[in-house]
Amino acid sequence: MSSVITVLSPAAAAIHIDVFITLRFLSGLGEGVLLSAAQAMIVRWSAPKYRSLIVSIIYAGMNSGLIVGMFLSGVLCAYGFAGGWPSAFYVCGVIACVWSAACFFLCYNSPCTHPQISTAERKYWEATIGTVYIAAHPPTQWRKIFTSVPVWALAVVSFANNWGATVVTSCLPLYMHDVLGMDLTSNATLSAVPFVVEVVTQPLTGLFVDLLRSPGRLSTNVVRKIFLFAAFTLACCFFIVMGYIGCNRTLVVATLCAIALCRALSGTTVYVTPQDLAPLHAGRIAGLATSFESLASAIAPLAISVLTYQKLTRSGWWDV
Repeated sequence: MSSVITVLSPAAAAIHIDVFITLRFLSGLGEGVLLSAAQAMIVRWSAPKYRSLIVSIIYAGMNSGLIVGMFLSGVLCAYGFAGGWPSAFYVCGVIACVWSAACFFLCYNSPCTHPQISTAERKYWEATIGTVYIAAHPPTQWRKIFTSVPVWALAVVSFANNWGATVVTSCLPLYMHDVLGMDLTSNATLSAVPFVVEVVTQPLTGLFVDLLRSPGRLSTNVVRKIFLFAAFTLACCFFIVMGYIGCNRTLVVATLCAIALCRALSGTTVYVTPQDLAPLHAGRIAGLATSFESLASAIAPLAISVLTYQKLTRSGWWDV
């Protein structure tokens, strides 16, 4: 649905801004279920001892899409067809439609429902994960989920994590333009650099976390808390440093890369915790956490617009 809506967005913008906003709202509804669906599949298609690594690789794929999308959109806006910016919607929307069709025909809920999986591989998954986790679909204990302190702690952490991500993802191009005076193409290229760092480091941090929580070493609970505390503390420090760097593009990009590294560290806790809390209900728990993430995505740009209103300068961004 989101892919089709993306293709239709330029036409909607030509009709009226309200039509465009409505379509973007519907696109968000379509994308809102993706992470929950991914969490539900991860528990049935990954070995528990490698779960941090698997989740990190999957979320690194999301950041890869951000990299390609930001760079491609910048180029298309400057040199694309149909007046520039509409081509960014057309190209990205068509690619997403093709990818969605491939997922629809190639992905299956679990090994036991895959028509082409070999007997040996099915037995491997049954031995690794267990037949209960592969095939079971227990009723959702909504009351226990909504009254669980760890679940609400995850929701708060998800909000904080996505607040920082939104500042970097949505507002970084504005900072590059307002403070550093970059043109559209250079802006898109340099804005993508921190995400390249995150894509490279995310699987590495996931692997390191799984090594630390292997039998005979640290517990999963301790490892998650250490990485989350370190990531959030360092990210806060680097955001503060951004206000004192000035217009040095090299230092700005280097600091943003450090923030991206912190996001890679936090991802090994935020995105994997639903699997730790209740594997068979990871999709529901992730859905609740994603709802709070979405609030951060909505509120953070508004807060930044208030802080930088009529102050699209370094001093205005220093407040951010």
